[in-house]
Amino acid sequence: MSKSDKSAILLIYTGGTIGMKESGHGLVPFDFSQILGEVPELQKFTFKIDSYTFDPLIDSSDVEPGMWKDLAMLIREKYDDYDGFVVLHGTDTMAYSASALSFMLEGLGKPVIFTGSQLPVGSLRTDGKENLVSAVEVASAKDANGRAMVPEVAIYFNSQLLRGNRATKVNATAFNAFRSPNCPPLAEAGISIRYNKAMIRYPATTVPLCIHTELDTRVAILKVHPGITEQVARNVLLGSGIRAVIIETYGSGNAISKPWFTDIIRESTASGKILLNITQCLAGDVNMNLYATGKALKEAGVVSGSDITTEGGLAKLFYLMGEYADNEKVKRLLEKNLRGEISK
Repeated sequence: MSKSDKSAILLIYTGGTIGMKESGHGLVPFDFSQILGEVPELQKFTFKIDSYTFDPLIDSSDVEPGMWKDLAMLIREKYDDYDGFVVLHGTDTMAYSASALSFMLEGLGKPVIFTGSQLPVGSLRTDGKENLVSAVEVASAKDANGRAMVPEVAIYFNSQLLRGNRATKVNATAFNAFRSPNCPPLAEAGISIRYNKAMIRYPATTVPLCIHTELDTRVAILKVHPGITEQVARNVLLGSGIRAVIIETYGSGNAISKPWFTDIIRESTASGKILLNITQCLAGDVNMNLYATGKALKEAGVVSGSDITTEGGLAKLFYLMGEYADNEKVKRLLEKNLRGEISK
């Protein structure tokens, strides 16, 4: 691996714990233009590191698609000026944002690395410094031919680099906040950073970056659970103003077998709605050919989400529905691997 002294990285601070420090009034954001003072380790890099701060800052739980559009447009605007981008983001919705950007940035040939922390960067035991420093190193890393090592949207957290649309937050208090159960890490950091080149997606050809900012967010999520009522299922699956529903099912894609539920599924698909089957399990995938209840969903027109995460499925629906008015085309593309979001 080689690095050019001419490399340049843009840090984009959207909000979140990593950009906070202690004050007499609790945690407050610090001036991110002073990041080199807060994290002096960054000064050891030989390349330029600039920063951009969203105004106003966005709490992770308040993230909305409009913020993703702003972020995508900023990356497009600065794309030719920098070799990589590090997005500092709150952890609660980081997997949603990383999933969304993976679909919105088509033809990406440079790293877009999301990171954050569980403790503020100014805290004594913070995980923020290591996450930030290593994310910058990954964003700047190039191979011997000068090609970006990881030209993907990814999440760096707790020594692991995870594909953005395959990660999910699994822990609210520990440093290992994220996991990618169905996709191995793209890189792991120890004494050195070891890249899993076989898993990294490299663009087949050099094409200009194209961003997609037309997102259709008319999606609902129905989590199947014991005791779910007919009225609840009907309200979600047949709700007005809803174009698609993610059905979070048991195991390998199973739901209750009561006739009223199957009837509502059929009525929903007959009305033109897109129904996407995603398992509630962290690992494994949907196989609607395995059990009778899964087969009933498939026969009723439900689309398999394979091993996609809920965050990835939501982002994929937003993107595809924003691109295409034809629901049948959206259904076909849901089953295709577009950005490494599913294994097949």
